[in-house]
Amino acid sequence: MILRNPNLAIGRSPILLRWIHFSSHSPSPKSKHGNKGPADFPERFHLSNSVSLQSILLKSQLIHTVLNLCATHCHCYKSRTDKRFPLSPAKMASDSGHKATIIDGKEIAQTVRSEIAEEVSKLSEKYGKVPGLAEVIVGSRKCSLSYVNLKRKACAEVGIKYFGFDLPEQVSEAELIAKIHELNANPEVHGILVQLRLPRHINEEKVLAEISIEKDIDGFHPLNIGKLAMKGRDPLFLPCTPKGCLELLSRSGISIRGKKAVVLGRSNIVGIPVSLLLLKADATVTIVHSLSGDPESVIREADIIIAAAGLAQMIKGSWIKPGATVIDVGTNAVDDPTTKSGYRLVGDVDFQEACKVAGWITPVPGGVGPMAVAMMLRNTLDGAKRVIEQ
Repeated sequence: MILRNPNLAIGRSPILLRWIHFSSHSPSPKSKHGNKGPADFPERFHLSNSVSLQSILLKSQLIHTVLNLCATHCHCYKSRTDKRFPLSPAKMASDSGHKATIIDGKEIAQTVRSEIAEEVSKLSEKYGKVPGLAEVIVGSRKCSLSYVNLKRKACAEVGIKYFGFDLPEQVSEAELIAKIHELNANPEVHGILVQLRLPRHINEEKVLAEISIEKDIDGFHPLNIGKLAMKGRDPLFLPCTPKGCLELLSRSGISIRGKKAVVLGRSNIVGIPVSLLLLKADATVTIVHSLSGDPESVIREADIIIAAAGLAQMIKGSWIKPGATVIDVGTNAVDDPTTKSGYRLVGDVDFQEACKVAGWITPVPGGVGPMAVAMMLRNTLDGAKRVIEQ
C-alpha cells in the first residue's frame, strides 16, 4: 500500500526527512519509474499490510509533531494561511531587536597615541632626538586647512615636531618638487606629507614619486605600493587610512583570515591598498566599483565590508549579512537644517539601518578618521626609529 501525502513539503526544510518505512521486513515496491522505491520519492510512505489503522494514525501524528518542531527550532519559515515563505536574514535580525557593537575609533586611536607618546619620550631620553613630520600645503581650501590643524595638534600631543609649509595655489610643479627635495635632505624630517588634492596644473603622481621612500609616511610612493602588492615583500610604510582600518579590526578582536571581504571603491588612497592589505591577511577579497553590475548581491555575501566610495548612505541595512563587520571610511556632508552648520556628516553606510543587522560597525564621524591620524603618527615614529636607532 502506498500513501501519498502532497501536503508534506519537507524538501526545503533544513532537516530533511528523506523517507519513512513503517515496516522493516516489507520490501520496497517497484513502480512505473523502474526499480525506484520510497527512498527515491520522499513523499511516499510504504505501509505493511499488517500495520493497523491505529498505528498509522499514531505515526502520522508523530510525523506531524516532528515537522512542527523542525520548523519552530530552525526559525526558517513562518505560517500565513497555511503557506510557508522565507524570511530575510536581515529582517530576522532587525525583528529580534539586534544592535551592533560600535567600534569606537576615537577611543582606540587615543590608546594608540598614548603608546606613541611613550615611545617618543623614550627615544628622546636615549638619543636626544624626536621624530619630525613635514607637511606641504598648496592653496587654502578650508576643508584641507581643518585637517591640517588636526594633524598639527596630534603631533604636539605625542611629542613629534611638526614643520608646516604653505605654498600658493599658483605654485609651479617644479617649485613644489624643489621643496620636496629640500625636505628629503633635511635630517630633522623623518616623514613628508603633501596635502591632497593638488591644483590641476600639478601632476600628483609625479610629485608623490619625488618623496624619498624612507620618508613616504603616506605610503603612496610607487615602490611602497608595489611592495604592498607583491607576495613576500613588505613596504616601508602602509597608507594611513587602510592601515587604520585593519588596526581597528585587530584591536577589536575581529579575525580576517578566511573571511569574505568586500571593498566598496577602488581609489589609490583607500580602495586598492586596503584590498591588498586584506589579501595579505588571508581574506578572500572582492572590489565593488561604479561599473559593478549588482553591488547589493555581492555585498550581501561579505563577512567584512570596507565602504570607501564617497556616496552618502549607499549601503542599506538590507544589503548587510547578519553579524557582518562594517568599516565605514566614507565622510559625506548632507543637508541638515537642524544643525548650526546646516549640514551633518554621514558615511557610505546607512548607520541606523546597519546597526540592526551588523555585528560590528564604525560610526561616522568617530570611526576611521581618528585612526588615520593615529597611523600617520605611527608611521612618522617608525621612520624616525629606523634612522635614529641604526
